Order: sequence, then C-alpha cells, then structure tokens
Amino acid sequence: MRYVYNDKVYEVLIERKNNKNTYIRLKNDSIVVTTSYFVSDKMVKDILDKNSSFLSKAIKHEEIKKLKDENFYYLGKMYNVIIAPFNSINTSDCNIYVKEIKVLNKWIKKQTFTIFSERLNYWVSVFTENIPKPNLKIRKMTSRWGVCNRKNNNVTLNSELIKYDIKQIDYVIIHELSHFVHFNHSKEFWNTVSKYCNDYKLQRKILKDN
Repeated sequence: MRYVYNDKVYEVLIERKNNKNTYIRLKNDSIVVTTSYFVSDKMVKDILDKNSSFLSKAIKHEEIKKLKDENFYYLGKMYNVIIAPFNSINTSDCNIYVKEIKVLNKWIKKQTFTIFSERLNYWVSVFTENIPKPNLKIRKMTSRWGVCNRKNNNVTLNSELIKYDIKQIDYVIIHELSHFVHFNHSKEFWNTVSKYCNDYKLQRKILKDN
C-alpha cells in the first residue's frame, strides 16, 4: 500500500496482529502501521488522514535523525570530515581533519568517555541530596538517552549524546541522578530535576525533536 503526504509517496507497511489499538511509526522512509486483523487498507488510509499532524512531526524527526546519522556532529555542532595526512585530529571552524575514519571513531569514543565522566562527576558534586557516586556506563541505545540502575549504582548514557550540546548532556545526567532521589517521574522528581536544570523542558524538547 502507498500513501501520499506532502507530495511524497510513502510505502505503508501494515502489520496486522491481535491488537485493540492502531500504532503508527516511521521506519526507513516507510510508514509502519500496526493494527487489528479487522482493519482494512481503506481504514488505514483514513487513520493516516486523521493523524496528519502526528505524521508531520514524525517525518520531521526522521529527517533530522537521518541528517545526524549522515553527518558528523560533535557537541551540537556539525563538522565536515576531511581526510588529510595529519598524525592527529585537527579542527578548524566547521572542518575536522583526520588521517582515516577509524582514527576519528577512536577519538570520538575517547572524547565521549572523557566528557561524560567530567560532567557526571561535576553534577554528583553539585547535588545536595544524598546520592551515591555512580559507575558510568556508555552504550548506544535506540529509545533512551539514559538509564539509572539504583541496585548497581550505575548510570548508563547513550553514546549518541556526544552529538548534542553540553546543555542536553547535562540535562540527561541530572535526570538520571535525580532518580537516585526519586525512582519515578513524580512531581517531586521533576522538582529535583528543575532544581539543577531550570530549563529542562527546553532541553527535553530538543532531544525529543532531534
């Protein structure tokens, strides 16, 4: 099935299951609809028509994500990667010069650990609440920016965060550290987050929209 939105043709992949509700998501420039066995193709089209606002946001989000995946972002800034005969990483304005891509990957991995460690240690020292000094774990995650494991005193940060500004990195760290105080998303939890990041709603929106 195909669906036209803003003059662009999208392939619609329909997954029919024993579902009560219908869910829409974008995946690799296709619209994936998970729905009931009893929902026809025509009904799926009607559902998509009624959810044009959601589709617009999802498409924009997917386009931005694709841009970030195809380009090199570091701390909120996009760089042009230029292969050059340098023995070390060199940056100039919007360019980053590197001998080969594997050297760049090794460098960004090291920078990620260094920056995440520094910011985590800083915010642990700032918190006035009684929280432990957590162990830092870094891995690429698809649906979360961070995870707090109170049992093991671990804070796991998404390696993709290195593409964002320090403000967004700090917000995620503050968010996870606040879970050592309130292991939920209650009003008290958000009050704690707001105490250390008063514009957390803006930072959360930036991460959500990008």
